[in-house]
Amino acid sequence: MSPHADPVVAPLLVELRVEELPPKALNKLGDAFAQGLRAALAAQGLCAADAAFEPFASPRRLAVRISDVRIRAADRAQAHKLMPVTVGLDATGAPSAALLKKLAAIGAPPDAAAGLQRVGEGKAETLVWNSTLAGATLAAGLQTALAETLTRLPIPKLMSYQLADGWSSVQFVRPAHGLVALHGAEVVDVTALGLVSGRTTQGHRFEAAAAEIEIADARLYESVLAGQGAVIAGFAERRAEIERQLKAAATAQGLVPVTDAALLDEVTALVERPNVLLCRFEREFLAVPPECLILTMKANQKYFPLLDGDGRLTEKFLVVSNIRPADPVHVVQGNERVVRPRLADAKFFFDQDRKKPLHDRVAGLDRVVYHGKLGSQGERMQRVVAIARAIGTQLGGEVLAAQAAQAAHLAKADLLTDMVGEFPELQGIMGAYYARHDGLPEAIADAIEDHYKPRFSGDALPRGTVGLVVALADKLETLAGLFGIGQVPTGDKDPFALRRHALGVLRMLMERALPLALPDLVASAFAALEGLPAVQPERAGDLLAFFHDRLTGLLRDQGYSAQEVDAVVALRPAWGEIPQRLAAVRAFAALPEAPALAAANKRVGNILKKLAEADAAEVANAPVDATRLHEPAEQTLAAALAEVAARADAAFERGDHAASLQALAALKVPVDAFFDAVMVNADDPGLRRNRLALLAALHRAMNRVADLSRLAA
Repeated sequence: MSPHADPVVAPLLVELRVEELPPKALNKLGDAFAQGLRAALAAQGLCAADAAFEPFASPRRLAVRISDVRIRAADRAQAHKLMPVTVGLDATGAPSAALLKKLAAIGAPPDAAAGLQRVGEGKAETLVWNSTLAGATLAAGLQTALAETLTRLPIPKLMSYQLADGWSSVQFVRPAHGLVALHGAEVVDVTALGLVSGRTTQGHRFEAAAAEIEIADARLYESVLAGQGAVIAGFAERRAEIERQLKAAATAQGLVPVTDAALLDEVTALVERPNVLLCRFEREFLAVPPECLILTMKANQKYFPLLDGDGRLTEKFLVVSNIRPADPVHVVQGNERVVRPRLADAKFFFDQDRKKPLHDRVAGLDRVVYHGKLGSQGERMQRVVAIARAIGTQLGGEVLAAQAAQAAHLAKADLLTDMVGEFPELQGIMGAYYARHDGLPEAIADAIEDHYKPRFSGDALPRGTVGLVVALADKLETLAGLFGIGQVPTGDKDPFALRRHALGVLRMLMERALPLALPDLVASAFAALEGLPAVQPERAGDLLAFFHDRLTGLLRDQGYSAQEVDAVVALRPAWGEIPQRLAAVRAFAALPEAPALAAANKRVGNILKKLAEADAAEVANAPVDATRLHEPAEQTLAAALAEVAARADAAFERGDHAASLQALAALKVPVDAFFDAVMVNADDPGLRRNRLALLAALHRAMNRVADLSRLAA
């Protein structure tokens, strides 16, 4: 035992050594393994629920070290509620047969009946047996924790494999070959996946100092693996080391590596001893669009392309090797040799694709199925053209409409190119390159590339107006078509990414302050679908409700409360005004007068809603007759409203929504006094109508920026 080890409380190390794990799942598996074991041990009282722990995950191991794990959990008092006293004891107080049977069933000793406790009173009095539950030993507790944790790991796909006996088989993400379990310096005897625990592990396949490595103490795990095993055990430490080496190698060349967190995670999961090396390819390949070269290097080879100071791709790239030979020349040459055919393929695809103009590819879209109920990509393209033409006409007249229609006509043509067939991620991007090669205007090329935007949350919007129109048309056609045939998102399932499409439409309308009404856009999209028997036009209302839900969610994600969002959205303002109105409502809600005014506004709204249709129309815009203002409170309110409404309306007209709302604060006192002292539904019809007209004027003044009643508790 180590001289530092505490035989009662010590760090616990558990390592499961396996064959190469799926790289994209490694980090998640490592975290789940570590957290699962700690939680399972804590549930048995063997460590604290918040005990510090260190996860380790490399291509061939999952491990965790948990601090302050007990060799045995503390005993726990346990109360067994048995049965009512009237059932458990007879008239003489002797235990009944039912009581004795119950005690035997729970493992109580024969004399337990004599020491039972009575809880409660009268008929509710119950017999309770108090016992002490012995705390779990670490060996038993860890055995249970391992079984639970391994079963619950987020494994992408299970493998079945035979154990060493040649008869038994188990299932796990990959075949397991070793199990380490150390409590301080002592081995904890457990089994898992047919393995028996010990203190021996293995390091790097080729560069470890010895085939077998002994871990003397749980505290020494990562240092022993690094020193004798040539392995950086921690995922985060290995990732940081790769980042450091990438930056150093790029800086030495005066270049910058392409940043890609997902690629960095994947490479971290592929190597145990990272060694970054500089490689090159022939400069002639730089004639191919950089997006193609970068994608093939990252996706197929897991390389890190290098950019110059202006962000241009260079012929140099970085490789993360898993070995550190004294002379890396053969490793460098091997990687350069491997990437060359990939780049040659990309150049061939690019050269071949440019031999056929985009326009000549459009007819082929008729042979590409889009959806069984919505026709081909060619038919879909025609619908997008119609929607784009309608939006373009509204935003910029015939010129914009013609440009949008042309871009929409060509937007999907690159789906039939060799490059996009090989790399679907490049759709739109390659269309723009081929459009420029065909001599089309820059606005058309940009629109072809940008019509997929925004592709994800936080993505940039289309650069120009033409791209904006085509992007709106493309997303609206998708939404209307799939809603029209009833294929709508349910729960967390959204196979056609309709939520993302809807958020993209809303972002474009809001952030570009487009003068477009959403109901009109939805109507245009459904109009383009006329003639398709599977499409139900009445589902347009469902799509509008879907947009409303997405808008509410989008604004709430930006930090606004549900009440603030509802108050603004209820008035259906112009898209570009929504952010400013929300900010104004938030500032108003912070005023001390806001709660009372919101409640009063809600009360006024309810009074007006109860009016018959004819009466409501009569008072809606009726002037207030000053000669019929008999009560001092209504006279005061009318005077205050005239003064405040003038200031609020002036601020509203100049676009200062915050000032417009804040002016309303002066109405709190007269409004409160009015409702305290004035009976709105007076017996005199003329007096009643005049008071209702005053309230209608108050309602109009208060609700120009937002429906303030939505702020009421």
